[in-house]
Amino acid sequence: MQRLYDFLRRHPTGVDSFWAVFLFGISVVGAAAHQESRGTESLALIIPIAFLLCLVIALRRRMPEKMLLLTIGLGVAQVALDVETTVADFAMLVIVYTVAATGARWASRAALGTGLCAALVAQLRWPNEHSSTLGNLAIVVFQTVPFALAWVLGDSIRTRRAYFAQLEERNARLEKEREAQAKVAVAAERARIARELHDVVAHNVSVMVVQADGAAYVLDAAPDQAKKALETISSTGRQALAEMRRLLGVLRTGEHKEAGEYVPQPDVEQIDELIEQCRTSGLPVDFKVEGTPRPLPSGVELTAYRIVQEALTNTRKHGGPNAGASVRLVYFDDGLGLLVEDDGKGAPHELYEEGGFDGQGHGLIGMRERVGMVGGTLDAGPRPGGGFRISALLPLKPAH
Repeated sequence: MQRLYDFLRRHPTGVDSFWAVFLFGISVVGAAAHQESRGTESLALIIPIAFLLCLVIALRRRMPEKMLLLTIGLGVAQVALDVETTVADFAMLVIVYTVAATGARWASRAALGTGLCAALVAQLRWPNEHSSTLGNLAIVVFQTVPFALAWVLGDSIRTRRAYFAQLEERNARLEKEREAQAKVAVAAERARIARELHDVVAHNVSVMVVQADGAAYVLDAAPDQAKKALETISSTGRQALAEMRRLLGVLRTGEHKEAGEYVPQPDVEQIDELIEQCRTSGLPVDFKVEGTPRPLPSGVELTAYRIVQEALTNTRKHGGPNAGASVRLVYFDDGLGLLVEDDGKGAPHELYEEGGFDGQGHGLIGMRERVGMVGGTLDAGPRPGGGFRISALLPLKPAH
């Protein structure tokens, strides 16, 4: 049965043509049965009018407005030629519904007006001689109701189709918006991962380079110190490799790892380890914490860690051999303050803004992006008398 229904939906004109032929056959049989009372001349008019009315049913979906005009013309012809109503006039009811459901608005209004007048005109043209005036009026009302109901049904179908079309359009628009948002989220995630990779590589590789230079310098004079430097290079390299694997794993497609397989994001507590690593590599760092430490949002903690990491990396790369640095963490009631300073020779502020000396668009630009993501502020620039200074304020809640 489902195949039959699908076939009928795919061939609506064929279905209408079948009912048109069926209605025409009934009309011809009915007209032939009343041939004696109506006469041959009346029968000659009834058959072509019935044929055209059945044609209206066959083509009602293809051209509803034209079929409505044809139906009105045939109705006028029936009244003018005194051709009484037959079964084929049922087509008037069908076209009123069709035009109300699918036709133009002007055609829908015309169909409603014509349907409401059809019964009255027919009763005036062919009154029932055996009924009183009140009886004829009741007949008019009884025959008008189907036309009104057909128009109301068709108009409600039109409204329902428009509503569903609007829902489909809205769903399609929402689907496109979801796809666009997903693309934006993917781009943002890749940008975040790029910043993470920059921080990991810049920091750990710079530590490895400094330690390698020191090991080469003292290899003959102090083998134990060179061995210690090589061990630092090994542990730093493993740490960098682990973080890079974690970040690159996010970019792999077709793999869904459990959250436990990834290394946790660095937080404020790990700044101690970062500073100790810098001290081991030969950079003196003074570290102080002011205020009462307390749990912070993960985004704020990661941003604080990366700012300190980037600042100390730039100090090690550009501060010179005798540079020293200081790091201050200040816990406020509504946020976290960061102050990182060094007394090295530094470099022009413009070079920091151009990308932290790596030519890849990171450095202070990456810091500002991180701070902006948590709604904070960043101030960076050369210190009076030499060195560089980075100050950041990270609020507990993003600014609206």
